Amino acid sequence: MARGCRGVPAMLALCAAAWSCAAGLALEQDQPFRVPPGWAHAGRVSPGHQVQLTFALRQQGTERLARLVDAVSDPRSPRYGRYLSLEQVQDLIQPSPATLMVVLKWLQGHGVESCRTVATLDFLECRMPASTAESLLPGAEFHRYVKGQRSVLRSPLPYAVPEELAEHVDFVGGLHRFPAERKVVSRAWAKKEAERRQHYGGRAGFHLGVTPSIIRKRYNMTGGDVGLLPNNSQACAQFLEQYFHQADLAEFMQLFGSSFGHRSQVDHVVGHQGTGKAGLEASLDVEYIMSTGANISTWVFSNAGRHESQEPFLAWLLLLSNMSSLPWVHSVSYGDDEDSLSRAYMERVNVEFMKAAARGLTILFASGDDGAGCRRVPGGNHTFRPSFPASSPYVTTVGGTSFKNPFLVTTEVTDYISGGGFSNVFPMPSYQAAAVRRFFRLASKLPPSSYYNSTGRAYPDLSALSDNYWVVTNRIPLPWVSGTSASTPVVGGMVALINDRRLQRGLPPLGFLNPALYQLQEQGRDAAIYDVTQGCHLSCLDGTVQGQGFCAGPAWDPVTGWGTPNFPGLLRALLPP
Repeated sequence: MARGCRGVPAMLALCAAAWSCAAGLALEQDQPFRVPPGWAHAGRVSPGHQVQLTFALRQQGTERLARLVDAVSDPRSPRYGRYLSLEQVQDLIQPSPATLMVVLKWLQGHGVESCRTVATLDFLECRMPASTAESLLPGAEFHRYVKGQRSVLRSPLPYAVPEELAEHVDFVGGLHRFPAERKVVSRAWAKKEAERRQHYGGRAGFHLGVTPSIIRKRYNMTGGDVGLLPNNSQACAQFLEQYFHQADLAEFMQLFGSSFGHRSQVDHVVGHQGTGKAGLEASLDVEYIMSTGANISTWVFSNAGRHESQEPFLAWLLLLSNMSSLPWVHSVSYGDDEDSLSRAYMERVNVEFMKAAARGLTILFASGDDGAGCRRVPGGNHTFRPSFPASSPYVTTVGGTSFKNPFLVTTEVTDYISGGGFSNVFPMPSYQAAAVRRFFRLASKLPPSSYYNSTGRAYPDLSALSDNYWVVTNRIPLPWVSGTSASTPVVGGMVALINDRRLQRGLPPLGFLNPALYQLQEQGRDAAIYDVTQGCHLSCLDGTVQGQGFCAGPAWDPVTGWGTPNFPGLLRALLPP
């Protein structure tokens, strides 16, 4: 818990300069307020304007939850695959009666009555006038920020809560964090470079960009590798004001889906599905999870933030805590810099991923498109910049690769944008310690140790092609679309297919994948993964590392993880005989 200012004379000057010393404790003292590029300040909101806040109530039993997740996710454990229901998770982690009583009494004392909770009782979403919110959270001051047609309400000033509340609330959402924008990129400029390399090799595997058939060829998937069970499902989640169109999906499958059985419609949209132009990111997610996890029922979570003070990513987490029936696999192309988020927020979100793992859900996150990242630290030096939730130890993080020859189905090399590195917040989990030790022992060249935290959670966990995809959006086929936003739904679809085969045999779904994945490789099951050993990703453009982060090498590395899936080998390894 962050320390408060009150009663600490030595800190008064610092508080006056940076933090309000209004009665109470600052919950997110380390949360920076940064207005992202493109957003403009549009003034303070009127006192009566409605705001919506999310109160993350202190949970019980988180240590027990961590032990349980280890047990149900470890193939060597007798409890492997014995997942909890949402009701059982609630019994384990719901806030204490004292927490619920103190928080509700506080809210009611300020006249706040329009609140709703979730099944696990550990979040409250409340609406109130801005003047009430500012009284409730001393220091907060609500302003409007606009970008095009979008508008959000945020407080540029930090907030506090009464001292007696500090042990009952982890953080309050809807005050500081702007929606993170991770965009896929079009690399049409790369076409000329690719054409120069066209003379390499024969024409047997010649192609003009990555399509479902190219993915299936590279990862050895056959026309028979499609879903068969009605009770299996997969999902992707989107947090920006952009949407997929069913007509785009139908056209994509007509163009690229003739060689395998597939569905041409999303079965279930959770949230608001807009009617404006389709977004490239949304189209990419849906088209590739549905063409790789072909013929599997697919959901889309569309959480653009319907209220100006809502945090879209937080809204998705609340949905997971409130729905007893969910798809087994979730592909998410979303991320923010660790240093742009408070520790309290990240640690609580990490517990939300533990809750999902306890229920048997596989949560996959894109590793990001900035390589190792880069930030300038006080004193003028640089360090790498890890991304969250990619750095959470309870998600499976997916990096990116490119074909060595962009026109041929060849071996893969690092895609230089592939996000990877080491968390500055979360310690290295035991399931990956041996793999990371081996990486450091065998690496021929490493960046200076001052650039990264070698004891932090290391990511990504595995990768897939992330370069030069074809996508249909607004009824137009577009080539050269790239990013780990492409590789993540591809891996998600494969995991959903493996779940399909497991469920056919009466086995539980894979759930949190990492313990099983790292054990596979330590057991020498090399046929399950193509090792990617060439290429480096980008980082700081300075005189020390000169734009180069980590480099791929044998076995696990912080650029491509273990490598890319060889689907039949991975299926055999994760499907007991």
